[in-house]
Amino acid sequence: MRLGWVLGVVTMLLQCQSVFAGGAGTAVDSTTRAASRASSPQPARSDSALESGPGHWFYSGLPYGSDAQIHPVRLILNGGFGTLQFNNRSNRIADIRLRQGWQRVGEDLGTSASILRHAGWSEFLETEVIPVSFNRRNAQYWPNYTLHLIGGGMSSTMMREWFAQRGFAHPELGSFATLTAYHLLNEAVEASSRTGPSTDAIADLMLFDPAGWLLFQHEGVNGFFSRTLHMRDWSSQIAIDPVTGTLENNGQNFSMKIGLPSSDHWSLFYYFGNHGELGLSCRGKNGSAISMGAGLKAARLVDLDNGAQTADLVPCAGLFYDRNGSLLLSVMTAKASRYDMQVNAYPGLIRLRSWTAGLFFNHARTGGNVMGVSLTRIPIGLATHRGPTSAR
Repeated sequence: MRLGWVLGVVTMLLQCQSVFAGGAGTAVDSTTRAASRASSPQPARSDSALESGPGHWFYSGLPYGSDAQIHPVRLILNGGFGTLQFNNRSNRIADIRLRQGWQRVGEDLGTSASILRHAGWSEFLETEVIPVSFNRRNAQYWPNYTLHLIGGGMSSTMMREWFAQRGFAHPELGSFATLTAYHLLNEAVEASSRTGPSTDAIADLMLFDPAGWLLFQHEGVNGFFSRTLHMRDWSSQIAIDPVTGTLENNGQNFSMKIGLPSSDHWSLFYYFGNHGELGLSCRGKNGSAISMGAGLKAARLVDLDNGAQTADLVPCAGLFYDRNGSLLLSVMTAKASRYDMQVNAYPGLIRLRSWTAGLFFNHARTGGNVMGVSLTRIPIGLATHRGPTSAR
């Protein structure tokens, strides 16, 4: 990590010191103070309203941070276009051969039996379903479990709560429609650059996606991931550059915190999406927490001979600040990734009187910079480039 970047981030943290102490606006202050007074010493959650039981597992309706940006359309865009984060996939919308992707997914699902016979049931189970190998050529099961089973299942509950808190008569249907659109778009975009058959969509759409939805219909499962693992949605602030036509700063991400024994403040921390960072989190008295982690990130997709895909992994690390589980600031760095530095400041961190917005700044490895702004009421932000474009 470059010294200049480190100094810049530290300067930002110092300038936001009053915010970290609870000064992110009057409305945010009152919410945080009430949460801190009523909370038990949980490492990742301190708002007493979140402890009331079913209906408040993953969506809290907080007016700041990543929680304030939860929206069905944002989920569909972040998850559906997740593949565009890879270095060897263009993030320009016009370059996505979506019709080809739809056709490829339809053919794979329609001929799933013959594809599985050709690929071999044992190979399908060993690479897509059963975690028997840590070799990256045979570990397609990893995103199936983390993003499709757990991430997709958690998102279905989160969306059900989002629709319910807005008075929708059938929040279950709203959640189901949102997750269906997200999963179908994700598979179509992923298959848009593939010409041959693959077992990928079969494993995702016919096994892990429905299994995740069914799993998180159980309140005991929701309670475990919400109260024990303190799982939260920390997705990126997706934005579009109207000049280049590129999607920037996208990605569906999640965090988990597991309290360490005999400590009211320290937790084991895990942050994941198309990456995984393991580290520690320290929670303060007012519900704020600083977390740090390091791990690996998928930098580019690699086609295998059998029609499957794997990913090249590069080292990455991150620093995060959240309040009551709602992410307010993230600083990510990755070696040889499309962006070697990503800084996201979510709504509520920086406030001008009663106005606040999310801001991000990404330094591209090509030498250019991408900046953008996002609002809580609009599910996609605006971005602009300076220097070489990050599109491929």
